[in-house]
Amino acid sequence: MMQTSVTSPSDKVNAIGWVSYILHLIVAIAAVVPGIQASVILLIVAFFADMVFQGEAMGTYQESHYSWRLKSVLWAGGLYLLTSPLWLLFFFPGWIAWGLISLWFLYRIVRGMLALSDRRPV
Repeated sequence: MMQTSVTSPSDKVNAIGWVSYILHLIVAIAAVVPGIQASVILLIVAFFADMVFQGEAMGTYQESHYSWRLKSVLWAGGLYLLTSPLWLLFFFPGWIAWGLISLWFLYRIVRGMLALSDRRPV
């Protein structure tokens, strides 16, 4: 866990952080609720926004949030790729694996949003 800094993030860093979490949340909910579709484009937009503005968050409590979101997407993407052969071999194990990854991703996003709403690092 990162230590809280006395420096407050700019309004732009805060706004980008919230928009990114909301885009992540839309994708995460769509991944776990049957019948709901969300575009991976939302996730890509949020990911690139986090990459671009991460430097502006340095030295603030937001720094950990930018890193948290980037790591969440990279880990989830890697896990989806790693378990994708399960879909080819057997439907059910692939469905279980992707369901668990999606729940984990949703947990990470909600946990981050709760920390951000308290203005503390994640």
